[in-house]
Amino acid sequence: MLFASASPVLREDLARVVGQGASVDLLVEDLAASLEGRAFEVARVADGWILRTRAVYAPAIRAAADLGDQELGLGDFETAVLAAIAYHQPITRDGLKDIFGKDISRDLIGRLSGRGLIGTGPRSPQRGAPYTYVTTKRFLVAFGLESLRDLPDREGLEDAGLAG
Repeated sequence: MLFASASPVLREDLARVVGQGASVDLLVEDLAASLEGRAFEVARVADGWILRTRAVYAPAIRAAADLGDQELGLGDFETAVLAAIAYHQPITRDGLKDIFGKDISRDLIGRLSGRGLIGTGPRSPQRGAPYTYVTTKRFLVAFGLESLRDLPDREGLEDAGLAG
């Protein structure tokens, strides 16, 4: 089931396949151990598990598939806006404007939404009740995160000179 699925497989789905008496966690651990030293791994992502190629092989796969560095097709500014949404969600376009010092276009928001990386959150309690934006499960999968708690620590990013 993990091999055939392009998205994370939920615990409930695995439990239906292996049966009520089996421990899904133990089976996944056994599978992960059996893949040790191979090109694939079982990773906990979003609300389930996914079988994926180990990160060490990513450059070779990108080169073979002629993907370059644009896996998600995001430019630097789009990536920065996506990161701001991830760290400050739910956030409005005005909130993004405060961070970047300029308006964030609806087109940019539309591109991130079209790739399934962000979605609309709760309406803001501000005047006019503007939309807020949040990251999606697709975001977690694209970046190999189990949850938003796995985002790099902002203080560590600042120490590394990657954030200000």
